[in-house]
Amino acid sequence: MWFLFAILSAVFAALTSILAKIGIEGVNSNLATAIRTVVVVIMAWGMVFLTNTQGAITQISRKSWTFLILSGLATGASWLCYYRALQMGEASKVVPIDKLSVVITLVLAFVFLHEEFTARSLVGCVLIGAGTLVMVI
Repeated sequence: MWFLFAILSAVFAALTSILAKIGIEGVNSNLATAIRTVVVVIMAWGMVFLTNTQGAITQISRKSWTFLILSGLATGASWLCYYRALQMGEASKVVPIDKLSVVITLVLAFVFLHEEFTARSLVGCVLIGAGTLVMVI
C-alpha cells in the first residue's frame, strides 16, 4: 500500500509544479506560497477531523514536537525557494533540480538515520545526479 501512496505523491507533486507555474504568473512568489500553505493547512486539518485523530495531539512527545516543527520550517523554506525558482525559471529545469532532494535524502538517511547505503543506492544517486545535469544543461 505504501507504494501506491508513493506513486500518488509523485503524481500530485508533478501536478503541483505545473499548476504552480501557471498560478504564480504575475503573483509574488512569497504570497503564492502563503496561499498554497493555507490550502494545505485546511486540507491537513480536514483530514485530521475526518479521521477523528485530533485527540492524539496531547500524546505527542516533546521530541516529536521539536522535529515536526523543524520539518515544518524546512518545508516552508523549501516551498519559498521552490516557488521563487519556478517564477524565475522553466518548470522543466527547476523540477529536476528540486528532485535532487532524493539524492540528498539518501545521504542524510545514511548519516543520521543509519539506513543502509548500498551499491544500488549509489548507482541510483549517480543516475539521478547525471539525469539532472542532462536535463538542466
